[in-house]
Amino acid sequence: MTGLRTPFIVLFCGLSSLTTGTWAQSVNSTSLEKCLDKTQALSDRFVACLSAADEELSEAQVHLGDLYDWAHLYPQGANIPDDDTEAVRWYRRAAEQGNADGQVRLGHMYTRGAGITKDETEAVRWYRMAAEQGDADGQFQLGRMYTRGAGIAKDDTEAVRWYRMAAEQGNGDGQWILGYMYNEGRGVSADSAEAIRWYRLGAERGDDLRKWELGDMLARGDRIPENDIEAKRWFGRAAEQGDPVRKWLLGEKYAQGQDILEDDAEAIRWFRRAAEQGAEIGDIFWYRELGDMLYWGRAVPRDVSEAVVYYKAAAELGDAMSQRRLGDMYADGRGVPENDMEAVKWYRLAAEQGYDRAQLDLGDMFIRGEGVPEDYVQAYVWYNLAAAQGNEEAALEKDKLANLMTRDQVQKAQDLSSDMFRRISHKQPGKQ
Repeated sequence: MTGLRTPFIVLFCGLSSLTTGTWAQSVNSTSLEKCLDKTQALSDRFVACLSAADEELSEAQVHLGDLYDWAHLYPQGANIPDDDTEAVRWYRRAAEQGNADGQVRLGHMYTRGAGITKDETEAVRWYRMAAEQGDADGQFQLGRMYTRGAGIAKDDTEAVRWYRMAAEQGNGDGQWILGYMYNEGRGVSADSAEAIRWYRLGAERGDDLRKWELGDMLARGDRIPENDIEAKRWFGRAAEQGDPVRKWLLGEKYAQGQDILEDDAEAIRWFRRAAEQGAEIGDIFWYRELGDMLYWGRAVPRDVSEAVVYYKAAAELGDAMSQRRLGDMYADGRGVPENDMEAVKWYRLAAEQGYDRAQLDLGDMFIRGEGVPEDYVQAYVWYNLAAAQGNEEAALEKDKLANLMTRDQVQKAQDLSSDMFRRISHKQPGKQ
């Protein structure tokens, strides 16, 4: 009987071990997937990365290092410690397993002196490990160290060799700097044709700044042959890819005829696109700025009626300066039919945000009984609030008005001012 039992026990234990191992691999795989999944909440990714990194999964170790390294950029609710020392520890564990991303990141930490004593020689060592594995970022970083003479003797020829390896793998930074080396004749014979070829490749893969830089170089013939048509194309591509600022800058180029032919219609088109993109990301400054340009005819033909459209868009999103401007336009009938009640509405919205100039305007409307019944008490309230913010004109108007009011009226107005002061937030005009 004993002889039969032993093989059975061995077989059972073997199956149990195999099952446990398969289960562990499944858990590790799930943790790694969750760690790498950027759709997951940051706090959940952090827990998953910790679990997978403890199992010596180098990819998870790199991502865990990233979470520690960039924690200062995350919302406070992510509950991830901002700890460069921990970042270094995990990058090192990945790097020592031969993970090229870990090696490059560890090189960065030595270069920056973040979480560890700055040591550019050690940074070069880790960049070289990644570079010799064929990692394009490692090759680019190693090239930079040769260019700078940081942690290693300066050697432009060796730098070009590594930049070229990175560039030929499609590394945009490597392509761009290789173009620069050809342009300057550093580590390689100067060759403007090769320079522009690599600049173009780098710009294709780069961000809006790279594209804009190439446009600038082509427009000005800055060390490469001037080409206005191609410059315009790169400016447009940069603006398409970039934020509202980049679109606005292109609008200004068209408005001023700077580097490209003056074109008011194109200028307005890019200004509009900047304003619309800004609103999508909660930055309504551009709506107001476009309203100002149209209202004053600055850089574009004056169009007060269209200015109203952009002021209203910004005002409806809470921009106090635009709300006040709309109040002025309705009060004076500029770009819209004169309408004192609408003027009061917009002045009040801006005044209740603490905008002192709108508070002064609203006080004036109560004094004159325009859009609201004449009311000295309410006029005093708004003058008082504006004066409290240092508005000298409001202070003068308040003092003049007090001479026309009874003591009880002044006391009531002061009580209402205190109550209103507590209710409103004293936001200064600007981006809301």
